Amino acid sequence: MFRKDFAIFADIATLKGKKVLYYSELNYFVMFNENDIKLIEKKGIKLSTIEEQLSRFKNGFPYLKVVSAASIGNGIIKLNKTEETECIYTWEEFLLRGGSVEKFVPASGAASRMFKNMFAFLNADYDVPTTQFEKDYFAGIHNFAFFNALNNACTKHCGKDIDTLLAEGNYKEVVKMMLTADGLNYGNLPKGVLQFHKCCGEIHTAIEEHLEEGAQYASDKDKMVDIHFTVSPEHRELFKKVIEACGPKLEAKYGIKYNITMSEQKSSTDTIAVNKDNTPFRNSDGSLLFRPAGHGALIENLNERNADVVFIKNIDNVVPMSKRDITIRFKQIIGGYLILLQKAIAKYLTLIDSGNYTIEDLREIIHFVHDKLSIRYSETKFLDDSELAIYLRDKLNRPIRVCGVVKNDGEPGGGPFIAFNSDGSYSPQILESSQFSDESKGLMAEATHFNPVDLVCYIKDINGEKFNLPDYVDHNTGFISEKSKDGKELRALELPGLWNGSMSDWNTVFIEVPAETFNPVKTVNDLLRPMHQQ
Repeated sequence: MFRKDFAIFADIATLKGKKVLYYSELNYFVMFNENDIKLIEKKGIKLSTIEEQLSRFKNGFPYLKVVSAASIGNGIIKLNKTEETECIYTWEEFLLRGGSVEKFVPASGAASRMFKNMFAFLNADYDVPTTQFEKDYFAGIHNFAFFNALNNACTKHCGKDIDTLLAEGNYKEVVKMMLTADGLNYGNLPKGVLQFHKCCGEIHTAIEEHLEEGAQYASDKDKMVDIHFTVSPEHRELFKKVIEACGPKLEAKYGIKYNITMSEQKSSTDTIAVNKDNTPFRNSDGSLLFRPAGHGALIENLNERNADVVFIKNIDNVVPMSKRDITIRFKQIIGGYLILLQKAIAKYLTLIDSGNYTIEDLREIIHFVHDKLSIRYSETKFLDDSELAIYLRDKLNRPIRVCGVVKNDGEPGGGPFIAFNSDGSYSPQILESSQFSDESKGLMAEATHFNPVDLVCYIKDINGEKFNLPDYVDHNTGFISEKSKDGKELRALELPGLWNGSMSDWNTVFIEVPAETFNPVKTVNDLLRPMHQQ
């Protein structure tokens, strides 16, 4: 019916209701039936996008060409106290003059990975704490903010409190009450609604800590605090319930008003799953399997925000009020540094657009691009004045992000590096291990800092128009992972990460921030760390 060397791109609407033979780059035909087309259409995915995804499974993603690890003086800025004070002043002035700001908090998914160790204990063939993690959990159980709630659940469903159950050696019953729907159901709830901290006689969820943070550094001149959570559809009502309970109390405490919004990861960003031979994976009912494409898909949600400045911080990286001063200070510092950068960029872009610039002006801009944005391009010396102006305008006219980075102490996650861009220039990037070739993996060991997901972004141009953020994604920076479904192995496609490839073509600046600003809760026992205790 179709030549095998001919790639067919078709509009879904013209194929609806028909049985379709669709050719991809995989050197065989892929059959999509009427139900497949309906599902694809419902999700809002183009067939050409699916072809690209199938091609990725076959060909993989190219590795990035990495120049070096970023370090102090080489892509990472360490501010002195005078500079920090100037940044704080600049941030406060920005808010007082009517600048708009929003907190953007990725908060989708359940907290099941946070309790992986305790699920393992529940299913283990032994009944008493054996691993160090299990011993630490039970040794510190009275210090968890959720202790009273868990104790009440044990009393209600088991007829005995926690201490009695533990004295009897019934450890697993306590864990069951924490994880399952018979008790707190923490194994199935999102992190945002879990009781994280004790604070001044109160119990605070992660949501409440984010709301209070927003009141402390992101309140505009009208005393409005905008906060946006990305949530899973099944958790939206849980978030609303927590917000309705704590929002009015915090509004009264800080004399502010909240504008809290939520969005869900778009189904149009889901990616098709495949078998080990790269043919489309099908569920037991014969339907195609699509999977959420990782947090990189949230660039679409971020693209819908309307503020000038957006802070991005994960849902679990919060501390109680008594430990928060340093966090607030450095949020103001990186926010102020962003405003100083944006003002300088706006000045230079206005000059270039006027056409009334001299070669000395262009040299000044080159120094700014080199020294402040850490962008290098060896070919600039061969460009004439007009070509140089075009090059500089292109580099400046982009979304901006200032990223707090902390000294590397072995925490997992991406790190700050200097990497080549497609045009031959190189600039700061946040990279993950999957983006390194075997030959360049040695550079990872040279990293002095890592990325704690502490970002502040300017997402509008000098005319106040929003950048279209998907235009700045490097689609060559995703990765493929091995998963399973119903006992069958499959391959899954992850889109470029939100702060990795999805922001690859942004202007990026790294600023060293104290390790005390990074306090993620990756496991339940992290809540026993000093920074999470009152």
